[in-house]
Amino acid sequence: MWVLFLRDFEMNSPPPHYTSVADLEGALRQKGHGVLSAEGVAQWAACPLDSLQALAPDWQHMPPDHYLKDGGHYRRRRHGSFVFQNNALAQVPQRAHWQPLDYNALHGGMERWFEPLLATTATSPAFSQLLTALARTAGRVSGQAHLPWCIEAHQFRIDTTGGIGRPTPEGAHRDGVDFVAVFMVNRTNIKGGETRVFEANGSQGERFTLIEPWSLLLLDDARVIHESTPIQPWREGEGGHRDTLVLTCRAGEFQDAPRSSRLKP
Repeated sequence: MWVLFLRDFEMNSPPPHYTSVADLEGALRQKGHGVLSAEGVAQWAACPLDSLQALAPDWQHMPPDHYLKDGGHYRRRRHGSFVFQNNALAQVPQRAHWQPLDYNALHGGMERWFEPLLATTATSPAFSQLLTALARTAGRVSGQAHLPWCIEAHQFRIDTTGGIGRPTPEGAHRDGVDFVAVFMVNRTNIKGGETRVFEANGSQGERFTLIEPWSLLLLDDARVIHESTPIQPWREGEGGHRDTLVLTCRAGEFQDAPRSSRLKP
């Protein structure tokens, strides 16, 4: 069944409709999401594209995700947390990733302690420029630039171990934050991985495939839900993988288990 689905996907999945950097915030306000090309991301982050591309090797040799409840072994990841406040970005001590069950029925309700980002990643100027651009955009779109913006950074590698890899095993979802940024870092020998974005309280939706390295899908998490379809190897008998950087951004406080304290502005 999946083979037939993915063949149909390859024939029918449209490319993304890129917006300009100038129109990105308007797209977020109007429809709850926008897509930038790699050149658009470089402009948005005020960072040379080759500096972003130089981050890609940091997705090699990542530790496995031991929390997958579907029994799979297809996901590797690292995690880090940052606060942007008073026009400055700072990394905070390693903390658990937590989501309520209302947002993640598969993996919610438990603290997940992932291996930290490599220091070379977390301190890279290019990486910092991406997080800073996200926080500034979130502050302008929401009108809450005065608040601390709490950013969680997730490096993901989804591979085709076992034949199929699932970028979003929880299905179509929201993350319980204010904004979500999904950067396509690399696709190697895969088919599938179509992105789908739907209105959270409506019937409109879009489907497309992020292929270009360092292209970006930026979401207003309150207004849309999203998912990515499973991947399979393009050439049978050879492994494949899909690398992404996912940044979630929340005003005022991290999304923590209930006992955690709030960050004050």
